[in-house]
Amino acid sequence: MSFIINPDWWETASFVVTVIALPFAIFLFLFERRKERDSEDEEAYQLLQNAYTDFLKIVLDNPDLQLRSATAQLALNSEQRERQLIVFEMLISLFERAYIVSYEPDLKGVALRRWNSWDDYMREWCRREDFYHLLPHLLRGEDADFSAYIRALADQEHGVETAMKRQAATP
Repeated sequence: MSFIINPDWWETASFVVTVIALPFAIFLFLFERRKERDSEDEEAYQLLQNAYTDFLKIVLDNPDLQLRSATAQLALNSEQRERQLIVFEMLISLFERAYIVSYEPDLKGVALRRWNSWDDYMREWCRREDFYHLLPHLLRGEDADFSAYIRALADQEHGVETAMKRQAATP
């Protein structure tokens, strides 16, 4: 027990804490924070995915609108157009939420893979003529960065689809 009184022992113990334990504690703290952040990101992604699944259930509940067909349904009555507009507004709201929560210009790794799934969903819907033509109306009041992003996607997809149709029609 006399070592507790010895100043050399305290100096050595202080040195051990400073050189080994403190860096280890900092590493452990940063590692746990990163795990928490990854867990929060995964939870946000799952909540958004669940919201998109719920949205698809609404699409299934409205088969007369043919929202999952590749082509726009042009022969809709006024009540169907109203429901279609509401469904598209819900979709834009969901896409905007995904953009605000998940998108950054320099995504990498898992975050980029997660974002790519949302980008695919947006591109798929932007290929629809009716959705594409309603975008200016749907984007009123939405986040400016999101609006610019989805408009660029829509223009790309609309241009790609138009070019593919022209190419298919050419003998």
